[in-house]
Amino acid sequence: MLHSSLGEYFPMLKAKDIMTRDVITVTPETGVTVIARLLLEKHLNGVPVVNPNGDLVGMICQSDLIVEQEKLPIPSVFTILDTFIPIYAPGKTEKEVQKIAAIKASDAMTSNPVTVGPEVGLDEIASIMVNKNVHTIPVIEDGKLVGIIGKEDILRTLVS
Repeated sequence: MLHSSLGEYFPMLKAKDIMTRDVITVTPETGVTVIARLLLEKHLNGVPVVNPNGDLVGMICQSDLIVEQEKLPIPSVFTILDTFIPIYAPGKTEKEVQKIAAIKASDAMTSNPVTVGPEVGLDEIASIMVNKNVHTIPVIEDGKLVGIIGKEDILRTLVS
Protein backbone atom coordinates (compact mmCIF):
# COMPACT_ATOMS: atom_id res chain seq x y z
CA MET A 1 0.00 0.00 0.00
CA LEU A 2 1.14 3.51 -0.75
CA HIS A 3 0.59 4.91 2.75
CA SER A 4 2.57 2.11 4.41
CA SER A 5 5.62 2.74 2.26
CA LEU A 6 5.46 6.50 2.91
CA GLY A 7 5.71 5.88 6.64
CA GLU A 8 8.72 3.64 6.11
CA TYR A 9 10.58 6.11 3.91
CA PHE A 10 9.55 9.35 5.60
CA PRO A 11 8.84 8.41 9.25
CA MET A 12 9.61 11.85 10.63
CA LEU A 13 7.65 14.01 8.21
CA LYS A 14 4.53 15.64 9.59
CA ALA A 15 1.81 17.91 8.25
CA LYS A 16 3.73 21.01 9.36
CA ASP A 17 6.73 19.88 7.26
CA ILE A 18 4.90 19.51 3.96
CA MET A 19 1.90 21.85 4.18
CA THR A 20 1.50 25.02 2.16
CA ARG A 21 1.39 27.86 4.68
CA ASP A 22 0.26 30.64 2.36
CA VAL A 23 -3.29 29.36 1.98
CA ILE A 24 -5.62 30.76 -0.66
CA THR A 25 -9.12 30.94 0.81
CA VAL A 26 -12.58 32.07 -0.23
CA THR A 27 -15.57 33.25 1.77
CA PRO A 28 -19.03 31.66 1.87
CA GLU A 29 -20.24 34.53 -0.36
CA THR A 30 -17.63 34.05 -3.11
CA GLY A 31 -19.28 33.21 -6.42
CA VAL A 32 -18.72 29.76 -7.90
CA THR A 33 -17.51 31.21 -11.20
CA VAL A 34 -14.84 33.17 -9.33
CA ILE A 35 -13.86 29.97 -7.48
CA ALA A 36 -13.72 27.94 -10.70
CA ARG A 37 -11.44 30.54 -12.28
CA LEU A 38 -9.23 30.59 -9.16
CA LEU A 39 -8.89 26.79 -9.12
CA LEU A 40 -7.95 26.73 -12.78
CA GLU A 41 -5.53 29.68 -12.71
CA LYS A 42 -3.73 28.52 -9.56
CA HIS A 43 -3.86 24.80 -10.48
CA LEU A 44 -5.65 23.92 -7.23
CA ASN A 45 -7.96 21.02 -6.51
CA GLY A 46 -9.77 22.87 -3.74
CA VAL A 47 -9.75 25.84 -1.39
CA PRO A 48 -10.89 26.32 2.20
CA VAL A 49 -13.99 28.42 2.83
CA VAL A 50 -13.52 30.70 5.84
CA ASN A 51 -15.89 33.07 7.63
CA PRO A 52 -14.97 36.71 8.42
CA ASN A 53 -13.27 35.54 11.66
CA GLY A 54 -10.98 33.27 9.66
CA ASP A 55 -12.70 30.10 10.93
CA LEU A 56 -12.86 27.17 8.54
CA VAL A 57 -16.49 26.55 7.59
CA GLY A 58 -16.00 24.27 4.58
CA MET A 59 -14.00 23.18 1.58
CA ILE A 60 -14.88 23.68 -2.04
CA CYS A 61 -13.21 21.45 -4.59
CA GLN A 62 -13.34 20.95 -8.32
CA SER A 63 -15.70 18.02 -7.80
CA ASP A 64 -18.15 20.25 -5.88
CA LEU A 65 -18.29 22.59 -8.87
CA ILE A 66 -18.59 19.77 -11.38
CA VAL A 67 -21.73 18.59 -9.58
CA GLU A 68 -23.36 21.74 -10.94
CA GLN A 69 -23.03 20.33 -14.45
CA GLU A 70 -24.64 17.04 -13.48
CA LYS A 71 -28.23 16.40 -14.31
CA LEU A 72 -30.67 16.28 -11.40
CA PRO A 73 -30.92 12.70 -10.16
CA ILE A 74 -34.44 11.36 -10.33
CA PRO A 75 -35.09 9.09 -7.38
CA SER A 76 -36.27 5.55 -7.93
CA VAL A 77 -39.88 4.95 -6.99
CA PHE A 78 -42.18 2.06 -6.35
CA THR A 79 -45.94 2.02 -6.23
CA ILE A 80 -48.33 0.68 -3.63
CA LEU A 81 -52.05 1.10 -4.19
CA ASP A 82 -51.46 3.62 -7.01
CA THR A 83 -49.23 5.81 -4.77
CA PHE A 84 -45.69 6.64 -5.87
CA ILE A 85 -43.19 6.21 -3.04
CA PRO A 86 -39.66 7.59 -3.67
CA ILE A 87 -36.62 5.52 -2.71
CA TYR A 88 -33.77 7.82 -1.67
CA ALA A 89 -31.96 9.01 1.42
CA PRO A 90 -33.88 11.81 3.18
CA GLY A 91 -32.36 15.19 2.36
CA LYS A 92 -30.05 13.80 -0.35
CA THR A 93 -32.06 15.10 -3.30
CA GLU A 94 -32.47 18.51 -1.65
CA LYS A 95 -28.70 18.79 -1.13
CA GLU A 96 -28.04 17.76 -4.75
CA VAL A 97 -30.51 20.41 -5.99
CA GLN A 98 -28.72 23.04 -3.88
CA LYS A 99 -25.33 22.07 -5.34
CA ILE A 100 -26.63 22.09 -8.91
CA ALA A 101 -28.18 25.54 -8.41
CA ALA A 102 -25.16 26.88 -6.50
CA ILE A 103 -24.16 30.45 -7.13
CA LYS A 104 -21.88 30.98 -4.14
CA ALA A 105 -19.41 28.91 -2.11
CA SER A 106 -21.79 28.25 0.77
CA ASP A 107 -24.21 26.55 -1.66
CA ALA A 108 -21.65 24.13 -3.13
CA MET A 109 -19.04 23.62 -0.38
CA THR A 110 -18.56 20.55 1.77
CA SER A 111 -19.25 21.57 5.36
CA ASN A 112 -17.19 20.06 8.19
CA PRO A 113 -14.32 18.94 5.95
CA VAL A 114 -11.70 16.41 6.96
CA THR A 115 -8.83 18.23 8.69
CA VAL A 116 -5.52 17.33 10.34
CA GLY A 117 -3.32 18.96 12.94
CA PRO A 118 0.26 20.05 12.25
CA GLU A 119 1.73 17.05 14.11
CA VAL A 120 -0.08 14.39 12.06
CA GLY A 121 2.36 12.10 10.24
CA LEU A 122 2.70 11.79 6.49
CA ASP A 123 1.58 8.16 6.52
CA GLU A 124 -1.69 9.06 8.27
CA ILE A 125 -2.30 11.96 5.88
CA ALA A 126 -1.81 9.66 2.88
CA SER A 127 -4.13 7.11 4.46
CA ILE A 128 -6.83 9.75 4.98
CA MET A 129 -6.53 10.89 1.36
CA VAL A 130 -6.89 7.34 0.07
CA ASN A 131 -9.54 6.05 2.49
CA LYS A 132 -11.74 9.16 2.52
CA ASN A 133 -11.13 10.04 -1.13
CA VAL A 134 -10.06 13.61 -0.41
CA HIS A 135 -7.32 15.41 -2.30
CA THR A 136 -6.94 18.57 -0.24
CA ILE A 137 -6.78 18.64 3.56
CA PRO A 138 -6.79 21.81 5.69
CA VAL A 139 -4.34 21.89 8.62
CA ILE A 140 -5.90 23.30 11.79
CA GLU A 141 -4.08 24.40 14.95
CA ASP A 142 -5.91 25.85 17.96
CA GLY A 143 -9.06 26.10 15.85
CA LYS A 144 -7.39 28.21 13.14
CA LEU A 145 -6.37 27.37 9.58
CA VAL A 146 -2.55 27.29 9.45
CA GLY A 147 -1.94 25.40 6.22
CA ILE A 148 -3.21 23.05 3.58
CA ILE A 149 -1.96 19.79 2.14
CA GLY A 150 -2.72 18.63 -1.37
CA LYS A 151 -1.75 15.60 -3.42
CA GLU A 152 1.15 17.55 -4.90
CA ASP A 153 2.60 18.17 -1.42
CA ILE A 154 2.66 14.41 -0.83
CA LEU A 155 4.21 13.73 -4.24
CA ARG A 156 6.83 16.42 -3.67
CA THR A 157 8.18 14.42 -0.70
CA LEU A 158 8.78 11.46 -3.01
CA VAL A 159 10.94 13.39 -5.46
CA SER A 160 12.90 15.56 -3.03
